Amino acid sequence: MRSAAVSATAREQARTTHTDRSPRRAEHTDPPVIEVSNLTKRYGEVAAVDDVSFSVEQGTILGVLGPNGAGKTTMLKAMLGLLVPSDGTVRVCGIDVHDEPARAYRRVGATLEGARNIYWRLTVRENLAFFAGLAGESARDPAVRERHDSLLDQLGLLDRADDVVNELSRGMKQKVALACALARDVEVAFLDEPTLGLDVESSVDLRRELRRLADERGLTVVLTSHDMSVVEDLCDRVLVVNHGHLVADDGVTSLVELFRTSAVRLVVDGPLSVETERSIRAAYTVESWETDGDRTRVLVALEDANDLPALSARFVEDGGRLVSVNTVEPDLTEAFLQLTGGEER
Repeated sequence: MRSAAVSATAREQARTTHTDRSPRRAEHTDPPVIEVSNLTKRYGEVAAVDDVSFSVEQGTILGVLGPNGAGKTTMLKAMLGLLVPSDGTVRVCGIDVHDEPARAYRRVGATLEGARNIYWRLTVRENLAFFAGLAGESARDPAVRERHDSLLDQLGLLDRADDVVNELSRGMKQKVALACALARDVEVAFLDEPTLGLDVESSVDLRRELRRLADERGLTVVLTSHDMSVVEDLCDRVLVVNHGHLVADDGVTSLVELFRTSAVRLVVDGPLSVETERSIRAAYTVESWETDGDRTRVLVALEDANDLPALSARFVEDGGRLVSVNTVEPDLTEAFLQLTGGEER
């Protein structure tokens, strides 16, 4: 939690210190698996994606965050060759996805827009066989069959493998879509909201499986999610996109540290005058002020933790009684809101 001036400074630092690294694999020296150079996609005068550049090393799990309408889905579709860019290039495994899409697709698995990319009249196993077959892999091959069984087991689908997808729940269908994206022996997986509709246990299982595939097989994953806990727990790096621009590119810990400051939540019993609220707002950065009857809850950002005694005294002097005082630690959600101007909205 920070004042507008401090937030603006931190956002500018994030914009100008883009790093191209995977914190878990800083020693990697192989060519990047994904290279995005000056990618731009315009619709008339509007730039949905505006001059975006970054690269991703093998085995990295990359999170892409952005408010609705920020351009992240457009960026992913352009990276997959589903949209023709207005400018710039995308190379996957050294292959230009727009010049040689068929070659690039052999290296890539993807699930976009939930479970709409699977065939509901086929069984779970038939879906996996179909998507593997697109790359010339036969489900009769023992190695392919073993890979599919392992995926189904990890996602809790093995006992439903011969069920028609249309008979499954929404969460189960989402799992099938994920399994289909990984049904081939791909090097890169693009996953749009992969945990959407999953219960907590299934979401944890999925994270564990993706981490294993990245660590043991070198699978590179690019995912979007509105669940900050998924991104914070799973991703090596995070891109934050806003208004078509790349506003941050760093590890989760670094982004959180960028906005670290002291923040306290105070709960006060007793009447507080309008003059007290006005004077506290003038002297401190008040993030929220909520009054319910005689109880007031206030969230204040403090640049110096030593200011807390003086702040507390202002409430007590006005006849209030401090019920509780708790520190608030920043997390990825806070960093995301600061980078995209969410605190101003």
